[in-house]
Amino acid sequence: MGEKWFKKLFRGRLFVMFLIILQLAVIIFLIENGSEESVLITWCFSGISLLVALHIITQRNKGAYKLTWVFLILLFPIFGGLFYLLFKFQTSNKKIHKELEKVQRESKSVFLLPGNRYNEACEEAPTHVPQIRYLQDFAGFPVYQHTKTKYLTPGEEKFGALLEELKKAEHYIFLEYFIVHDGIMWSSVLEILKDKVNQGIDVRLIYDDVGCLFLLPKDYPKQLEKMGIKCAVFNPFRPILTAVQNNRDHRKIAVIDGKVAFTGGINLADEYINVIEKYGHWKDASVMIEGEAAWSFTVMFLQMWSICKNIKENYQSFYPWKHERCEIADDGLVQPYADSPMDHENVGEHVYLQIINHAKDYIYINTPYLIVDESMVSALTLAAKSGVDVRIVTPHQWDKRIVHFTTRSYYREFISAGVKIYEYTNGFMHSKTFVSDDCTATVGTTNLDFRSLYLHFECGVWMHRSTAVMEVKNDFLKTLEICQRIKKQDCSENVITRFFQDVFRLFAPLM
Repeated sequence: MGEKWFKKLFRGRLFVMFLIILQLAVIIFLIENGSEESVLITWCFSGISLLVALHIITQRNKGAYKLTWVFLILLFPIFGGLFYLLFKFQTSNKKIHKELEKVQRESKSVFLLPGNRYNEACEEAPTHVPQIRYLQDFAGFPVYQHTKTKYLTPGEEKFGALLEELKKAEHYIFLEYFIVHDGIMWSSVLEILKDKVNQGIDVRLIYDDVGCLFLLPKDYPKQLEKMGIKCAVFNPFRPILTAVQNNRDHRKIAVIDGKVAFTGGINLADEYINVIEKYGHWKDASVMIEGEAAWSFTVMFLQMWSICKNIKENYQSFYPWKHERCEIADDGLVQPYADSPMDHENVGEHVYLQIINHAKDYIYINTPYLIVDESMVSALTLAAKSGVDVRIVTPHQWDKRIVHFTTRSYYREFISAGVKIYEYTNGFMHSKTFVSDDCTATVGTTNLDFRSLYLHFECGVWMHRSTAVMEVKNDFLKTLEICQRIKKQDCSENVITRFFQDVFRLFAPLM
């Protein structure tokens, strides 16, 4: 990384951080300087905190969220209410919410351009009709046939397949990633993108500003535009004391011509393909879908592009089978889905809960974090108590110490209920996969933590009797060979450790 590029990266970002710290210092000074004005301000903020606490109690939110916020306000009666208001009531978030509703209304019917496969899907998978119906009729994401699936793990496998498919692009390439970082992976992709631009192909990139905060310079979109690559930055980081940056675009989507799409946990950075080592071997997963279902990811991308650019897209013009049929043979049912923190509908969580609740023989789960609320804990423990073989693999080498510390606080409860917990001893487990009963699986971007389940834009693919389903299962069983099973005695922490784990668990909704 050149010195000039490095300076560009940090100059603007550090200035923004300085402005936020300055605003915080001014608020603290106004309260603590001992003047009559500061006493009045203190009483005003305390009154705000009381009203906010009453407001929180009346909201239809997760109980864990209510408990955490009310506890914070009691602990910090002056700052607690103000912090909640800064955290929750954000003009820009409301603006995004309105734009999202408008875009979804305009594009809802476009998802069905390949045809409505609902009736055939219900006949093919009668025991999974609730899942199919929920995603199609309520969440708005249809089920597709004529789609081939391929499970790709680790990141090197996805990288090779992605490069191969990018080279085949004839009309457009759409990329949407949480993290883009200069290195071998991104440089290799970028070279192909530049070649495709020279061929007259429509190339677009969306990346999350906080995800790339210290990875890309502020003017990087302009650099890409000079290359002919259209670029949008999701929810730019602003020098305002607010949690507006809390809702992030955590999705990883690559679409080629509307015929092939990728999603999963793998970003465009070298640690994801083990070119560099951050936390040991990086174990990640992705899925490639080819055929009708790839169109769903095309629409998802265009929706986000419309929001970021504040434009109206002609979705139909991107449909790949206007003049030809999709000749991909059926490979089970494939139902891509997206999740938004703006609509109070936790699609990713509900997909996971449906898989858990329908399992009869087993559920195998990979997740980098295991910080969940009581509904997920109850579903997993009930399944295990009912004789379902529930196994969960988490990392042994952590990326965030406090998060991993809190994850381990759940082990005792799960193991006591019969859930088998494993840690990936070879390094960091970043895959987000569920597989159950040799018939259903999901691969996507949603972690088992509060931030991913309730605060981020996410996506995934639910599959039934597809090739990738058994590939997910077989990879999970192979991974267990290099995992350490956690036993009950391994969770016999001392009193002090257990106390701090319980305290951090209380703040889990904010992690």
